[in-house]
Parts: sequence; structure tokens; C-alpha cells
Amino acid sequence: MQYLTNLVFFLLISGAVLAANPVKDTTAVVTSEFIYRQHDVSFPSCHASTIVETPEGLLAAWFGGTEERNPDVCIYTASNINGKWNPPVMVADGIENGKRFPCWNPVLFKKDNGEIVLYYKVGPDPRTWWGLYKTSKDNGKTWSPATKILGNLFGPIKNKPVRLSTGKILYPTSFETPTDWNIYLETSDQDLNHWQKIAINNNKLSSIQPTILTHRDGTLQLLCRSQNKNINESWSKDNGQTWSLLTPTHLPNNNSGIDAVTLSDGRQMLIFNPITDGRNELAIAISKDGINWKVVVSLEKDPDPAAEFSYPAIIQSKDGSIHATYTWNRKLIKHVVINPEKLIQ
Repeated sequence: MQYLTNLVFFLLISGAVLAANPVKDTTAVVTSEFIYRQHDVSFPSCHASTIVETPEGLLAAWFGGTEERNPDVCIYTASNINGKWNPPVMVADGIENGKRFPCWNPVLFKKDNGEIVLYYKVGPDPRTWWGLYKTSKDNGKTWSPATKILGNLFGPIKNKPVRLSTGKILYPTSFETPTDWNIYLETSDQDLNHWQKIAINNNKLSSIQPTILTHRDGTLQLLCRSQNKNINESWSKDNGQTWSLLTPTHLPNNNSGIDAVTLSDGRQMLIFNPITDGRNELAIAISKDGINWKVVVSLEKDPDPAAEFSYPAIIQSKDGSIHATYTWNRKLIKHVVINPEKLIQ
């Protein structure tokens, strides 16, 4: 009964709207830079970056190799200390039992004790991969051996977890089959034990790679990639235990990854491709309620439909700055710093 009550409530308020006349200010962009130069690394292709703040600065990760799906694709990290990116380092490969598989979609997360967790996937493709993680007690300088997540669970599939008020970690995840895409959630404790799965009614909408927003009244919101030209959403009023029926919003989606973050002032920020085809535009939108959105920063826009700016990650650091990373034409990872106080709404 409680779930049905929540469902009716959220069906009434769902359907996020993108402003018809968006502001696309660039004065809020403080820094826009590449994490590395292509001639300084051994891998020609890269994708799926992630970023986390450490006591020393920032730590980013991504996968790189000959090309996506190639067995030589590994996980690389780079640290940013005193505003300067250090050279990338390979920290995980897909070698298991003498056979090499490609690595996929790293996700960085900092636990309450300061330990950094690197979640990633290994396997021939997204339909048959498996989830692993490594931990670091020195801000990413060294890593533990890989641990496989058991129970046919994957950990976060693309976007960062969030810490619940209970102390548990809530993972936005999804699975793919040859005929279906579905989002769901996983939880664990801070020791990365006692993993559990939380189902979501996907409403026959093919969706993957959710991202989690938190609202000041305790409400949680999921936004996710889809195959139906729109970002889809689900809501929870009980700390993520039950979720409303997945429904489309009016936010466009080009069947590519998105990410979002709840700012310290309560506003919601979304980084996405504001188009339904191609990946040649990337933008940031702001919302006060998670429903009404306005594009406030245009990060990339290339008239060439073959250009690609995709799979973004976004966080807010302790000083209030917004840090975003994303794939730049599958050749480089770009890092952008934004001052949220200068965003025009």
C-alpha cells in the first residue's frame, strides 16, 4: 500500500521539463583542460571517465586501449594535486585465469573512512561482464587486489554511488540482455559486505546507467539513459527501499550516458547530451526541484555529427567547485571546472 501511495504521488509530479529558451552561459567555466596529451600515453582510445575528490586533490579514472571491447582495454587513473594532472597509470587489467578480457566503466567512490574504492567491470561485453572492485588507502597511489562482487551483482554500472542516511552505500546499476535493458539498485555496507538488490518496475522502458539525486526532504530521484529518446526517471520516498514506476521525462536523450549531482545549496545539476541523435553536443542543466530544468552551460558543440563528447561524470568538491570529466572524441578525457555561483538561472 505504501508503495502504491508513493507511486501515485510521483506519477502526479513526474515528467521533467527542459526550458524552451535555455541560457547557455560560459562565464561559469573556470577551467577546461585535457587530463593528458595523447602522445604521452600508450592507448589510442579512451572512454567512460569517473572522478572523486581526495584529501590531496582529485582522482580520475577511465578505460583505455586499442578500442572499446578489445582485450587490451585496461583501467587507468590520474591524480590532480595542486591543480596539475599527473601522468596516467594503469591500475587494473582484465586478465583472469590466464585469459585476457576488456575492462569497462570504472567508478570511483570515497567511503566514510576515506578509503577510495575503484569499481569496474570485466568481460567480453556488457551482457556477460562481471563486477569487481579494488580499494586504496593512499588516495589512489596503490591498490588492493581485485575482489569480485558475488551474487551476480555488478556494483555501480557507470555513475557514482551515494551514501544513505543509514550509512549504507546505494549503487545505481543496470543489466543488459540481447533483448532488454533494465535499471535497478544495489546496496552494501561500508565494508562492502552484505550486498542486496532493490528492484525497480522498468515499465517496459529500455533503460540503463541510472544516476542518483537527493532532495532535502529525503526524496531520492533516479535519472537514466534510455532507448526512447528521453531521459527516464523514478522516485523514492523511503530511503531507496521502494521506487515509483519508471516513466519518461521531457529531457532528451541520445541513448548515451548521463550523470547528475545534488549541489550543497540543494539545486540539482545534470550533465548530458541535450539532443536525441549523435553525441556532438554536451551541456549542463540546473533544476531546483528535479522536474523543471534549464540548460545553463554549453560545454561542447561540434557541427560534425561524427564528433563525440560523451559519458560524463560530475561531482562537487568541498570548496564548492563543480568538476566534470567526459570522453572527448574517444581520444582524450577532458576535465572542466565550473563555479556554480556564476550560473545564470
